[in-house]
Amino acid sequence: MSLFKSVKVINSGKAIILSRKDGSSLRYHSTWLRDNANDPKTRDKNNGQRLISISDIPVNTYIKSASLDKKSKNITLNFLPKKKQIKFSVSWLEAHAYDKKQNNSKVWTHPDLKTWSKATLKRVPIISYKSAKSDKKLLLKWLKSLHCYGFAKITGCEKKSGTVIKIAKLFGYVRETNYGKWFDVKSKTSAVNLAYTNLGLQAHTDNPYRNPVPTMQILHCLKSSTKGGDSKVVDGFKAALRLKKENKNYFNLLSKYCSRFEFKGKKNVHLKSRFPMIALSPDNELTAIHFNNRSIAPITDVPYNNMPNYYKAYRKFSSIIDNSSMAFTFKLNPGECFILDNTRVLHARTPYSKTGSRWLQGCYVDKDGLLSTISTL
Repeated sequence: MSLFKSVKVINSGKAIILSRKDGSSLRYHSTWLRDNANDPKTRDKNNGQRLISISDIPVNTYIKSASLDKKSKNITLNFLPKKKQIKFSVSWLEAHAYDKKQNNSKVWTHPDLKTWSKATLKRVPIISYKSAKSDKKLLLKWLKSLHCYGFAKITGCEKKSGTVIKIAKLFGYVRETNYGKWFDVKSKTSAVNLAYTNLGLQAHTDNPYRNPVPTMQILHCLKSSTKGGDSKVVDGFKAALRLKKENKNYFNLLSKYCSRFEFKGKKNVHLKSRFPMIALSPDNELTAIHFNNRSIAPITDVPYNNMPNYYKAYRKFSSIIDNSSMAFTFKLNPGECFILDNTRVLHARTPYSKTGSRWLQGCYVDKDGLLSTISTL
């Protein structure tokens, strides 16, 4: 049963108002409605892509008349000066409403996401590789949880080099970098990256010196017989929200000014970028964390008078990230793999002994593959 009772043309045809039975209403502008028409002359019937450009819509477009059908499920609009009749379902209009209260001062996260700390992460989303390959419903549930929490595990993977590529194909495509299609994470002599040592690593996001930053990371364990080498993950969005709660000025500094990141490798590799440690959209959605103590370069985008407080903010954010209450710690065993959203979840490693063997393989996958797979499974 429809909750709407009427539709009316307002503002000399420049908009309509769709009224609900409870007295509330939604307004839509004529140009927006014409631009979003779904008829065959506006959108391709095979792929849904728009066949017109904004310049094809007259500047003085207006709605001459509007009507709601008897079942209150569809509206019909007649446009001028270019004569055009367009129908919209009321449910589609409601789903795409923009006439709502906007609170651009409040920092927010996407409704599909749930932030967490050590105390609130009740369980880690886990699936076996066999189930991921054979059961689409289980795979979809697991992928949604990966997107929701920014972190998940797979068990029962082959203990063979290159298996990480097979895992990536469950939901996306490998992003090749200067490290190759995949890379080995184990202690090496004269390592080009501190990740390739047995040292402990502070929680960090990978490759902030790239633009764009790799959005998903996969780490697959092949060997693990050393003492130490535990993995840690921290929800960077939760850490950022905690910083904002404890010191709003510090939060504002880290989201307003860019840090600089840099990596110099072998074979003429020199990567540089600049991002705020806490990235926000124009309407204050928390969109990304860029934090890596190993790769931060001299910060030169902060005004002289703000630099002391910027470093205080950086130190405070670092202390929150390092707080044990923020981290979920686990041991990755051979045949296990964990996947994380590299724009949100930071990962760390405790130092490990030189005796025994610890061998992980990793690769990067773009998040659009994850979101596309969720939408199409």
